[in-house]
Amino acid sequence: MESGMRSLITDNSRYVESFRLFLENSTEHQCMQQFIQTKLPDVISSIGNGKPAIRVLSVGGGSGEIDLQILSKIHARYPGVSINNDVIEPSPEQIFNYKERVAKTPDLDHIRFCWHKQTSSEFELQVNEKKQDTKYDFIHMIQMLYYVKDIPATLKFFRSCLAPDGKLLIILVSGNSGCNKVWEKYGSSLPLNDQCQYVTTGHVADMLSSVGARYQCYDLESDMDITECFVEGNRNGELLLDFITETCEFKKYAPPELREEIIHHIRSPGCSSIKDGKIIFNNNLSVIVVDNE
Repeated sequence: MESGMRSLITDNSRYVESFRLFLENSTEHQCMQQFIQTKLPDVISSIGNGKPAIRVLSVGGGSGEIDLQILSKIHARYPGVSINNDVIEPSPEQIFNYKERVAKTPDLDHIRFCWHKQTSSEFELQVNEKKQDTKYDFIHMIQMLYYVKDIPATLKFFRSCLAPDGKLLIILVSGNSGCNKVWEKYGSSLPLNDQCQYVTTGHVADMLSSVGARYQCYDLESDMDITECFVEGNRNGELLLDFITETCEFKKYAPPELREEIIHHIRSPGCSSIKDGKIIFNNNLSVIVVDNE
């Protein structure tokens, strides 16, 4: 691996830009929204029974778009109950965007928002140092387990934060996604470090099974238009390549042979298909819902 290659997460502004573009080009949020509409009501059906307030923890809440939809469903299920929503998010840009979204959204008086500008590891350290015993009725970790050093320990900690009848919801790419196929074949040549890990819901399910945790899995079909990745000099395409490979300025710093191999691989039938003349990348996700025992 060339010394010039570095993880995308080391450049926060480029990461936020590439992530925004990824959302614009993919059906990621749409498939999550469908899950929230059709499956989440059953998932949360018992988290607030008999409680005067429901505590929610968003780990890696980003700009809050999905968070507010989740909170809306919780409020619909428990209309007379207040909600305390804690958000862990290390990016100041994302916290700013989240606060802006809340400010522009009507009828949120029943929700108390509290933002924590920190990583999940920093939050865990804070809780342990202060010996806090706050329990949450619903914890969600959406597309964030890639960015923790010790995934089994992180899962153990947040499971310990669940209240009786609480649920932990995890969303990650699935094992059959194009991203995982890229990671499996080329991960050792990309700038993997303790800030970014290549993990799928299959890996997490194995970790949970190994400790006897009870959970359910749901598959979410998703795709992403990556046509611009194959247009020379196209900035949007370069940012999408950064996101897929988790590499900052991948096209600029990747060794030429590796760059050509990966670009060829992501448009191969194992990763992508052609629809209406566009190159559509497999962005399938899965949801894991862990029960408190």
